[in-house]
Amino acid sequence: MNENVRNVIIIGGGPAGYTAALYAARANLEPLVIEGFQWGGQLMITSDVENYPGYPDGVLGPEMMAEFRRQSERFGTEFITDDVTRVDFSERPFSVFVGDDEYRAESVVVATGATARQLGLPSEQRLQGKGVTYCAVCDAAFWRDVPVAVIGGGDSAMEEAIFLTKFARKVTVIHRRDEFRASPIMLDRARANDKIEFVTNTTVDEVLGDPTMTGLRMRSTTSDEVSDLDVRAVFIAIGHDPNTKLFLDSLDHDDAGYLVTKPGSTETNIPGVFAAGDVQDHIYRQAITAAGSGCMAAIDAERYLDHMPVPDESTDAPACAAPQP
Repeated sequence: MNENVRNVIIIGGGPAGYTAALYAARANLEPLVIEGFQWGGQLMITSDVENYPGYPDGVLGPEMMAEFRRQSERFGTEFITDDVTRVDFSERPFSVFVGDDEYRAESVVVATGATARQLGLPSEQRLQGKGVTYCAVCDAAFWRDVPVAVIGGGDSAMEEAIFLTKFARKVTVIHRRDEFRASPIMLDRARANDKIEFVTNTTVDEVLGDPTMTGLRMRSTTSDEVSDLDVRAVFIAIGHDPNTKLFLDSLDHDDAGYLVTKPGSTETNIPGVFAAGDVQDHIYRQAITAAGSGCMAAIDAERYLDHMPVPDESTDAPACAAPQP
């Protein structure tokens, strides 16, 4: 066990985690970021980012995450590029484990993000950022006046399709069944849009194209017939999964597994444990909103540490490291 009790440990290396680290480091809290092997979050599979303020010419997602990381490191953030395997929030200081190594802190920021569900096709992986995307708000503007497709049958898929009609020439919604999970009002809006067409009882076998996407190979679930669809981009909208498995036994969460924070803050149900970014936000899911909540979490943690009671050394109570100013 590392005997040093830190002020704050940040779990996760994405826009939320790195922004929390930047603010915590500038507050002299000397944060430790356990960023995971796959640091950078969903932006690591994003090519051009053109909707983040401060990058007027756009920036590659991995490049932006490297700059986030470098900026927080400049002010003294320490990093462990490994995955957290277990946490213990039952008492303070809290314990965070990486394999057999234990790290302790008076406060913790959970910023492990969420993962977009994928089709699981090799061609999908190969063409990520080259026509395959998981966010219309992020990438729709790249596909003006060309045909695109949306895969999914829920509200998110309908929202993506409707949004895409502002840019694309035509939007084809592909769904594996003939019934939709989307709410009737969202489905009605999509069906009323002249730019949207529906292909049901259909799955996607392959994303076509090299080096960029040129179409989709589809298969009917009723006849097994194969056909190709001419589209230049596909927006996969089959849901996201919050990366919260480690925390479900200790932190309050909703039915989908997203962590629940108190209104107007990043506080969880355990004092001293905070949650930021897509791990608690299933509505906006943008880099800038994740970064904003990372800022909030660092400020919340700093204020918590400032007001945290320090045990009276004259009593028999076990000593606890006082937070650094």
